[in-house]
Amino acid sequence: MMSVYDLAVTDALLSTTRAVRKRLDFSRPVADEIIRQCLELSLQAPSGSNRQGWRWIVVTDGGKRRALADLYRKGASSYLDDGYREAKAAGAAQDVRVFESARYLFDRMEEAPVHVIPGIKVEVDPGENPELWWPSLMGSILPSVWSFQLALRARGLGSTYTTLHLSYADEVAALLGIPEDIKQVGLLPVAYTLGTDFKPATRRALDEVLHWNGW
Repeated sequence: MMSVYDLAVTDALLSTTRAVRKRLDFSRPVADEIIRQCLELSLQAPSGSNRQGWRWIVVTDGGKRRALADLYRKGASSYLDDGYREAKAAGAAQDVRVFESARYLFDRMEEAPVHVIPGIKVEVDPGENPELWWPSLMGSILPSVWSFQLALRARGLGSTYTTLHLSYADEVAALLGIPEDIKQVGLLPVAYTLGTDFKPATRRALDEVLHWNGW
């Protein structure tokens, strides 16, 4: 079967879009237009009932980035410290590297020239039927977030999807004037990357996680 797309290019994009922390280039400015291009592409992602409830808050103001970074650190500190200690004690080298990378970003979050907060308009109370509404709500925004990250990667930029600031989501909403009916779902520091030679990561074998026609 002939593919409409160049599979080598497509597969490379999908398999090498990493969570980038240590290789974010904090010294290089990012043009607003690049972010707008990537967000335009993200709006092509599917959403529940085609409601298109996505909302995006882009923060480039230095003072607001510092305030966001402080709130992120308040939410992340104990989690990263505990995770690092546990990984170190268990001799889990890969996990140790991940936590060291996360700590690097923790220390320098405000230096990322662009912070992006994806959100979604909440039109029902997910607490009324959480097993239905929470997957539906997240399923209406996370495909768009991933499209945004892929678009960034294709243009030589990197990002990582974080959620640890959400313990202080109310403070973030007050800082940025986010309405009460907009649910923040993450925080993405965005910058050009130091090099573009990312490689596929080591993952579990497919057959360890695949269940076909039943568990």
